[in-house]
Amino acid sequence: MEPGSDDFLPPPECPVFEPSWAEFRDPLGYIAKIRPIAEKSGICKIRPPADWQPPFAVEVDNFRFTPRIQRLNELEAQTRVKLNYLDQIAKFWEIQGSSLKIPNVERRILDLYSLSKIVVEEGGYEAICKDRRWARVAQRLNYPPGKNIGSLLRSHYERIVYPYEMYQSGANLVQCNTRPFDNEEKDKEYKPHSIPLRQSVQPSKFNSYGRRAKRLQPDPEPTEEDIEKNPELKKLQIYGAGPKMMGLGLMAKDKTLRKKELLCSLPDKEGPECPPTVVVKEESGGDMKVEPASPKTYLESKEELSHSPEPCTKMTMRLRRNHSNAQFIESYVCRMCSRGDEDDKLLLCDGCDDNYHIFCLLPPLPEIPKGVWRCPKCVMAECKRPPEAFGFEQATREYTLQSFGEMADTFKADYFNMPVHMVPTELVEKEFWRLVNSIEEDVTVEYGADIHSKEFGSGFPVSDSKRHLTPEEEEYATSGWNLNVMPVLEQSVLCHINADISGMKVPWLYVGMVFSAFCWHIEDHWSYSINYLHWGEPKTWYGVPSLAAEHLEEVMKKLTPELFDSQPDLLHQLVTLMNPNTLMSHGVPVVRTNQCAGEFVITFPRAYHSGFNQGYNFAEAVNFCTADWLPAGRQCIEHYRRLRRYCVFSHEELICKMAACPEKLDLNLAAAVHKEMFIMVQEERRLRKALLEKGITEAEREAFELLPDDERQCIKCKTTCFLSALACYDCPDGLVCLSHINDLCKCSSSRQYLRYRYTLDELPAMLHKLKVRAESFDTWANKVRVALEVEDGRKRSLEELRALESEARERRFPNSELLQRLKNCLSEAEACVSRALGLVSGQEPGPHRVADVQMTLAELRAFLDQMSNLPCAMHQIGDVKGVLEQVEAYQAEAREALASLPSSPGLLQSLLERGRQLGVEVPEAQQLQRQVEQARWLDEVKRTLAPSARRGTLAVMRGLLVAGASVAPSPAVDKARAELQELLTIAERWEEKAHLCLEARQKHPPATLEAIIHEAENIPVHLPNIQALKEALAKARAWIADVDEIQNGDHYPCLDDLEGLVAVGRDLPVGLEELRQLELQVLTAHSWREKASKTFLKKNSCYTLLEVLCPCADAGSDSTKRSRWMEKELGLYKSDTELLGLSAQDLRDPGSVIVAFKEGEQKEKEGILQLRRTNSAKPSPLASSTTASSANSICVCGQVPAGAGALRCDLCQDWFHGRCVSVPRLLNSLRPSPPSSPLLAWWEWDTKFLCPLCMRSRRPRLETILALLVALQRLPVRLPEGEALQCLTERAISWQGRARQALASEDVSALLGRLTELRQRLQAEPRPEEPPTLPSAPASDPLREGGGKDMPKAQGLENGDSVTSPEKVAPGEGSGKRDLELLSSLLPQLTGPVLELPEATRAPLEELMLEGDLLEVTLDENHSIWQLLQAGQPPDLERIRTLLELEKAERHGSRGRGRALERRRRRKK
Repeated sequence: MEPGSDDFLPPPECPVFEPSWAEFRDPLGYIAKIRPIAEKSGICKIRPPADWQPPFAVEVDNFRFTPRIQRLNELEAQTRVKLNYLDQIAKFWEIQGSSLKIPNVERRILDLYSLSKIVVEEGGYEAICKDRRWARVAQRLNYPPGKNIGSLLRSHYERIVYPYEMYQSGANLVQCNTRPFDNEEKDKEYKPHSIPLRQSVQPSKFNSYGRRAKRLQPDPEPTEEDIEKNPELKKLQIYGAGPKMMGLGLMAKDKTLRKKELLCSLPDKEGPECPPTVVVKEESGGDMKVEPASPKTYLESKEELSHSPEPCTKMTMRLRRNHSNAQFIESYVCRMCSRGDEDDKLLLCDGCDDNYHIFCLLPPLPEIPKGVWRCPKCVMAECKRPPEAFGFEQATREYTLQSFGEMADTFKADYFNMPVHMVPTELVEKEFWRLVNSIEEDVTVEYGADIHSKEFGSGFPVSDSKRHLTPEEEEYATSGWNLNVMPVLEQSVLCHINADISGMKVPWLYVGMVFSAFCWHIEDHWSYSINYLHWGEPKTWYGVPSLAAEHLEEVMKKLTPELFDSQPDLLHQLVTLMNPNTLMSHGVPVVRTNQCAGEFVITFPRAYHSGFNQGYNFAEAVNFCTADWLPAGRQCIEHYRRLRRYCVFSHEELICKMAACPEKLDLNLAAAVHKEMFIMVQEERRLRKALLEKGITEAEREAFELLPDDERQCIKCKTTCFLSALACYDCPDGLVCLSHINDLCKCSSSRQYLRYRYTLDELPAMLHKLKVRAESFDTWANKVRVALEVEDGRKRSLEELRALESEARERRFPNSELLQRLKNCLSEAEACVSRALGLVSGQEPGPHRVADVQMTLAELRAFLDQMSNLPCAMHQIGDVKGVLEQVEAYQAEAREALASLPSSPGLLQSLLERGRQLGVEVPEAQQLQRQVEQARWLDEVKRTLAPSARRGTLAVMRGLLVAGASVAPSPAVDKARAELQELLTIAERWEEKAHLCLEARQKHPPATLEAIIHEAENIPVHLPNIQALKEALAKARAWIADVDEIQNGDHYPCLDDLEGLVAVGRDLPVGLEELRQLELQVLTAHSWREKASKTFLKKNSCYTLLEVLCPCADAGSDSTKRSRWMEKELGLYKSDTELLGLSAQDLRDPGSVIVAFKEGEQKEKEGILQLRRTNSAKPSPLASSTTASSANSICVCGQVPAGAGALRCDLCQDWFHGRCVSVPRLLNSLRPSPPSSPLLAWWEWDTKFLCPLCMRSRRPRLETILALLVALQRLPVRLPEGEALQCLTERAISWQGRARQALASEDVSALLGRLTELRQRLQAEPRPEEPPTLPSAPASDPLREGGGKDMPKAQGLENGDSVTSPEKVAPGEGSGKRDLELLSSLLPQLTGPVLELPEATRAPLEELMLEGDLLEVTLDENHSIWQLLQAGQPPDLERIRTLLELEKAERHGSRGRGRALERRRRRKK
């Protein structure tokens, strides 16, 4: 029964070893250590330490190899036997010219081989039929009972197998008559061209590999070109067209038919159709059918032969050209009955040209068969042809590592239909053995095996001159686990072989893919092997121990005798597998393992092993031999001699080479070589004696090691000779070893002579040197044993023991147990000497005293016993005895002092000091120590609790309590500990209470804290929280004093002082009543400041309130003023206290503030005048000839204003971009409320422009400022802004008085009257129709201007500081646009001046106007003066045009923003 895919049971796991780094450093030593365990399994696995990771040294780009081809089901021995049987039976039916169909029984292909074998085992076909045991045959083939399968099997057997078995047994052959014309020239016999060994052979185009190819696919046919190139084919071609013997495959294409004629003189005889070859087709039902490859009808064959240049008849005539006609006719007689009658029923054999009647055959044929027919003799000869030797062929494609990996991964992924890394190893293992055991499935894989590392490079780093190695690579290049290094290690036997034996001394490389396998084998010379998997997927191994090697061979020969009959050394060819379960079922012990990347697998001598690869991987393997291998190596040579197998190297030569230099051998190796050499010398004596007895006396010395191996091999057993060989003077081409002296030649013994390497006298001398080397260890060991056991009663000195150890090191003795005992004894003795010296020096006072950890008295006595028991003499033992006597005397004195307690502390302390100097711990010394510590602790407690002492901390108290727990107990100690504990409890309670006061959210009043502090002062302990509470209370009292001082001063307190006091008071852990009042005052002051800021400051203003209220003292410097404004924009300005040049302390004095304010007014006025003069000298941006210069104006945007759109500030006279600053709006200035101004009263248009550097605030009206002053008077706090506001108010009122006085003068009053009359006259002009109105304004009376056209009035808006919002502009967009166009059309009609202002009147008004523009207050008088000055000069048309253009652009942009906002609102809805 063949195991199925689910029936495979994995064998048990082999041993796995994980060496430590110390063990890993000695490879062969570690292998020898694990050998007793691992050898029992045959193989083992070794996992190196985790950080041993050699780099991969192969040059990947240059690595190219040609793999072997493996067909899996041809690897397994039992499967191969079945396939061979199927090949033979298919060949049998093919020769018969019949088609064969392998039937299906119970939905599986019938196993014809097993059927045949079981029939034979059951007694044969006749016996089974007689006993009706076909049901038993079906049962043995594992078919279910009760389905009449036995009858079906009988039918198949009779139809397919029985005829073949009959031919095999020769039962159908009878004694034929003697062939006529035996004395005549016979036809030449043509043997088929032998198929070469498949291992390492390139496949030819016409000789397809794989016997399955003959059964499952058409035979390849050679072309004419192949026949011309191949001499064998060309030689066979002389016999003309037609099929040849099965397996030759020698037909040229298109020559597939052969015409058979029984007689050349019978033209009416027509030959039957001759199919040339037979193929097995796999049909839908799973059956395989043998049938003609390309059958043709008779007419086709006849037509083809008629056109053939060399018909079949030509061959017959050519072979019989020399015969007479009578002889020729008589030659066509039946070989069975010797008659030539009934020639229409006479068959001509296509193999040997013998003739048979169809009725003479057994069994008889009913009619002449069609196609090729062979006689029984030819069929038997062909079927009994021995099969060709099996081997692996090389692939035709060369791979790189990358291309092979891509192929391998693709194959595995496609086969299992999943990523390669996800395929379980168990699944691959079961599938492998299923495929190996399968007859139907042919799976082919490729294996890059036995790749020479010398040629392609090792996977390990190698120290050579080809490339420079890094330090890391150098480390691995010299490691003993490097497979290039291990075979030549000092303890290795192979290092004594000079030749680089590939695969043994030089590693081989293996590149595997899934299912690629290595078959059952043992290593050459039964050596060890080691395999390292560099990377890739695992490699699965199976191993059998050496004890079961012969058992495995017996089982395989028993189960597949057919393979070993034709190939006796089959197991040495590495081409045969057998299922481990099959071996285990026959009692062969098998183990397995999965070798992962980075792991070693070691096989032991004569351990059979096999396995396969789980996927794409890269491995490296090599052989090595140790001393324990030598007996196995000798046995292997004897085994090879019996098998007549070639040796890889001469075992005798290896032994002798090592024996020639014994001093270079490892001691274990020398001992092993001595044993082998002794056996070898004894055997050589026996063989040479036998040679003398035969009478061979001639001899000559021969340096066999200089001869090639093929010139010194025994012609009988193929052993490589070294010590001696027998040769013949007359037969110089061959020699034999002395074990086969009778097989050399037939010549006389006198012509034969001995060729020897060493004489029989030289061999014992070599043996003696080995013995001296091997026994030197025994001599040394005896000396060490006597010294360690003190057998002669004399202890050796340390120097003598060291000399023995030095001898072992110099002579490289093995690390034996005795040497280890010697080293341990030396180490122990040296440690004792060192310890004794330390003990003695520890008793000596002075700087050289050793203060190591002291030993106890018991340890001292044990130490003295240890020194006495050591097998070496040490004079320090007397010193140790003296120390012991001192210690015992001190012990008696200490006991006496302890018995007379209480002793004085001084006496106890002196005794304690003496005990410390001994260097030994005495039990009584510890008691003395406890008494001294107790006295010290009581004194410390007494000092700590004394009233006059400094108060100790809680940590000190706790430390005393902890120390008290370790001192010797006594009533005094207990009392002191109780007092300490009570005091510590009270102190901790008060400390906790103080902590709660410091951390509590609800603050306690000062009186409560004073009571807590007062009570805690009575505790004689330093309490940190009480101290912190005391400090907090002192700070609170100081704070209350500061508050009283500020509140009772001459002036109201400043806001900064109050804020500082509030911040300090909030941080104090004390409840303060004054703190609430101060917080309320600060809050009120901040509220007033915020109200004032909203009144004065613009939205997002870059100025502070104090800056706006104070005069701009540096107004005269344009650069300074502008840089300060930029600093404000960027947030770089530092402090408000710099405005008036006052310090923080000066700001607290009202008088200083007023004086500084007055001085600032004057500086501001002088500065603005200077600035006006400077800016007036700058070129106008509106002039076309303006050029860039350093004197040009700079806008707030940092650019020079140029061209249209530039505006000049009426105060500082500087120029700005109209789009960069807030500008007046003309439409807003045309107010519709009565009295309405006509549009042509241009002096009333709001064209006044102050830049943002001059107009720093909203400039509220004076009435608003007075309301702020009233609220300020109610504040009990002084603010710098409040005092600055008072100064500003006084300044504004003063200016207002002067302005009213100027406006009330006679000249100015007259001018104002004339302006009033002019306005009234413009209003009185008739208006024929209502003009359009401005948006959102009610209709008003129209005004007639100039040509009688109706003019609209505009609704005035407050002169703001920002652009009009889109929401306000949007509803009147169309009307506003028309009004702006109307105003633009009126510009040519504007004329002026409308008043004549004398210089005496203008100058005072301009000065007042200048001062009024500096005020950050809005006053009506300022507007009146400005109108007068405007009316006294021509209208500024350029400014009006600029303002109109800016307003148009602004309205256009606002309209776009308004639409965007409207769309946004709609989307939100």
